[in-house]
Order: sequence, then structure tokens, then C-alpha cells
Amino acid sequence: MGIELRPLRDEDAVEHCLGEDALTVRWLTGGYGTIEGTAAYFRDLRKSGGPKRGFGVWLDDRLAGYVDCDPSNTDGLAPEEVHLTYAVHPWARGRGVAVEAVRLISEVVRRECLGERVALRIDPDNAASQRVAQRAGFSHVRDFVSSTDSHPDGTPATLQLWLRDA
Repeated sequence: MGIELRPLRDEDAVEHCLGEDALTVRWLTGGYGTIEGTAAYFRDLRKSGGPKRGFGVWLDDRLAGYVDCDPSNTDGLAPEEVHLTYAVHPWARGRGVAVEAVRLISEVVRRECLGERVALRIDPDNAASQRVAQRAGFSHVRDFVSSTDSHPDGTPATLQLWLRDA
């Protein structure tokens, strides 16, 4: 099984959007993306030169998901901690793709000196992401009330903070 990270191209937007499902929307995006909006987001990632780095996760030359690191997301984090997010398409789940994607994006954080530790902010009800964190060597540090994430009713979300050295 070959898993690698690659920059996302505009033409990857269709496959990316097809890989979104109810779990992706619930735990990550909050809504389904459009092909045009997704392609524009990919362009912004490539052109921004900002601190956020995003990549497609490829499994055996097929787009299997998305992963990013965002040093500018400081909600619940210390300055030396870099937030990671990921999503794996349904067909690729349960195959270690998320664990390897988190490992690979952690290498980006280390190589580019973006931070000392990598962080996952996980909803307490997201058992699958908790398992990914454990398998990827993260430790649950604490729960915190988010200043940026909220429930559908507008109340602040409580998230778990999981950390690992970069």
C-alpha cells in the first residue's frame, strides 16, 4: 500500500468532492463543497505562501483524502503547537490511511520548522479520530472549550486536545 502526500490541483476537486460524505461534513467541513469552490481553495493553498500547508492524500495513485497543517490556528493551542486536520474518503477508511497521512504531515511540520509539537483537536464523540490519534502516537492532554468551533445551535464546542512531538 503506497500512501503519499501531493499538492492538490484544480482537476482533483471533482474526486475530492465525490469523497465527501456525512462523516466528513460532521467532523470537518460543516457542509459539502462545490467543485468550483474546492478548486479555488486548492489554488489558494498553492499560491498563498502562508503558514497553512494542505495536500491530497494518495493511496496507490488514487485520491483518498486531504490533510493539512495550520500554524495559524491557535484555538486551544500553545504557540509551539501546530494544528493538523485530515479527512479520508469512505472507500479508503480502515486501511491506516489517516494514521500515515498524519505521520507524513507531521514530517512537513518538522522539516519546515513550523512548530515543536503537532496537535489534533478532536470532538469527544469522534471515536474514529481518537483511535487515529492513539495509533499515530498522540496523547490526550486535556479537554477545552473552543473559541472558534461551535455546535449547530451556536453553543461553543468542547474539544479534546491530543499532542505529539513533531
